[in-house]
Amino acid sequence: MLGSTHGTLTTDFRARVEACGESPRTAVHSTAAPSAEDTVALDVSGRPLHADAPDLDRFFRPESVAVIGASDADGRPNTGITRQLIAWAERVGARLHPVHPTRSSVFGLPCHASVADLPEQVDLAVLLVADPLPVVEQLAEAKVKFAVAFASGFAETGNEGAAAQARLGAAVRRSGLRLLGPNTNLNAFEEFRDDLDGPAIALITQSGHQGRPVYTLQELGIRLSHWAPTGNEADLETSDFISYFAEQPEVGAIACYVEGLKDGRQFLLAADRAARNGVPVIAVKVGRTETGARMAASHTGKLTGADTVVDAAMRQFGVIRVDGLDELQDTAALLARARKPLADGVVVYSISGGTGAHFSDLATEAGLSIPTLSQAKQDELHQWIPEYLGVSNPVDNGGHPVGDWRGRKIIDAILADPSVGVLICPITGPFPPMSDKLAQDLVDAAERTDKLICVIWGSPVGTEEAYRTTLLGSSRVATFRTFGNCITAVRAYLGHHRFTAAYRSPFDDAPRTLSPSFRKAQALMRPGQQLSEHAAKQLLRAYGIRVPREQLVTSAAAAVRAAGLVGYPVVMKASGPQLAHKTELGLVKIGLTSASQIRDAYRELTDIARYEDVPLDGILVCQMVERGVEMVVGVTRDDLFGPTVTVGLGGVLVEVLHDAAVRVPPFGEDQARAMLTELRGHALLEGVRGAPPADVDALVEVILRVQRMALELGDELSELDVNPLMVLPRGQGAVALDALAICR
Repeated sequence: MLGSTHGTLTTDFRARVEACGESPRTAVHSTAAPSAEDTVALDVSGRPLHADAPDLDRFFRPESVAVIGASDADGRPNTGITRQLIAWAERVGARLHPVHPTRSSVFGLPCHASVADLPEQVDLAVLLVADPLPVVEQLAEAKVKFAVAFASGFAETGNEGAAAQARLGAAVRRSGLRLLGPNTNLNAFEEFRDDLDGPAIALITQSGHQGRPVYTLQELGIRLSHWAPTGNEADLETSDFISYFAEQPEVGAIACYVEGLKDGRQFLLAADRAARNGVPVIAVKVGRTETGARMAASHTGKLTGADTVVDAAMRQFGVIRVDGLDELQDTAALLARARKPLADGVVVYSISGGTGAHFSDLATEAGLSIPTLSQAKQDELHQWIPEYLGVSNPVDNGGHPVGDWRGRKIIDAILADPSVGVLICPITGPFPPMSDKLAQDLVDAAERTDKLICVIWGSPVGTEEAYRTTLLGSSRVATFRTFGNCITAVRAYLGHHRFTAAYRSPFDDAPRTLSPSFRKAQALMRPGQQLSEHAAKQLLRAYGIRVPREQLVTSAAAAVRAAGLVGYPVVMKASGPQLAHKTELGLVKIGLTSASQIRDAYRELTDIARYEDVPLDGILVCQMVERGVEMVVGVTRDDLFGPTVTVGLGGVLVEVLHDAAVRVPPFGEDQARAMLTELRGHALLEGVRGAPPADVDALVEVILRVQRMALELGDELSELDVNPLMVLPRGQGAVALDALAICR
């Protein structure tokens, strides 16, 4: 069976899909970097398949810098900025050239009247001017590679500012240079400590102040290599920096504060590059609550809000989304420095049974694995821990030994267990000398193991020697101040390594040529209109999605004949281009078993349609399909990412249950199956209360076919709603009982 082959398609499944002219999956096993000829490749939707990562070496480490609007006059804002840039240029070994029309020198450096007067072609120009547009055009003539615009008053101010930013962006594109900003700041030119070792965090923020907590991690001994304050992103954007940082050997993690994404596909391509390289991306993305939710006609549209799509897209490509800046700094610090886990098991080691139980509850609720230690391991631990204390996990030592070697023996024995990948020691408050000895033993053990050791130092003071010197002085122990941040970081750490170990880039095998289904489907599209159920089902048929036996009729007599051909019992439904939810209007009749019922139903349906002033193209007489799990599969169009695919529990309660999962194409069979496991009602597909297991393989097939439809018709299809999709018992397939399609 399909489920037992770890993602390989059955011969029958492959044959059915290829008969429809489609590739059955859009994921491959290769994680190799794209070849040169692939860098401009497009999928069938016309979207790029690889990120064009800019070479930003000369931005962060220029050989020459021009400061346009430089000043050394007392009381001028530009003076302080100029002074900081001179110091930064000295640190990175760059030659700095001040530019000002009325000054001969600035801080003792020769000053040039204009860009045209610069003595050499510069790598980076910093614009300390209110209107950067005229200067950009001058920089283009001087063939400057990069520029930074600090000026505000652009898209952040409203429509007029947005128009000014659009003009600036157009000028930049014509110029050939790359621009950071406008509305950015000096964070890129901060002083980074060069006395710290190990992998570094690269920081990207759209709001400079929001990156301060991560920047100050240097004071705790954690290295920072770059800071990109992207501002309004008229040109260079968050995705460009993710792509660049993912290729830098010193970068161990990328931390982001994102207010808005500029281009959804470019963001996913950048995340894909990071995933291929195993570089974790941790992001705070503001905007979880949407005050202006868009209206949608379909169930699918109502299930999928903008932030839901952002969240799903990030998860799909391995971006770790956190809520707070404290979580951002702690998670990024752990992921940057921790080695690859040897096991997923977490052991909680504490000097208090209550502390261990409390933390274990929270960790288990968050999805961490807290395995029970073997009886042999418990017996070993009881050599040094009294028998009356629990050591099954959590391990309660009753008070870490202070006067001898037993403390290290306990810790080493726990770490020697092959099921243990992480040891977490919550210390809710200092209790010297016990907490001091415990901290030292943990640090010493960390130096001799490849397994992760985490400590939570719960003291609100934070000035204790055990914390400031012993724990923070170790690059091998991850130290946290709260239970929650530790759990968030460890979960992200284990999840990231599971994700990258199994990652298969969906872009490598995304379809690039249109399938035979496309031509059939395109003939059915009606721009700006909603299709009738009958036409929407023809659209599904074009892509090989099974629908019930049915006929569209325009008379009671024809309905009776159709019922005989379809086979009793039947369902009768009104079909028209303006009908979205027929059940609420009484325009669906089920379980009809005789000619008299057919005639009565036909008359009643047409009477209701006339009363409601709903135009019909006819009445559908359909095969009745009863036994199965009702699901919904659909397509909606997101403003940022384009077409998205949604699957969830279906039927009349779909909007009440609100149980759905979303993916952004392209994705493969593995992601289609992962969508199903995310559903709270996933157990229904496995069979409950005596019901047989559903045909999950057939459901996955429908999801992939709908995805192909989304890729090929996504720019012409505003919404598609297949509800209910009846998933029959295993081996019997899935049938689309109803469908709604809205064309753009």
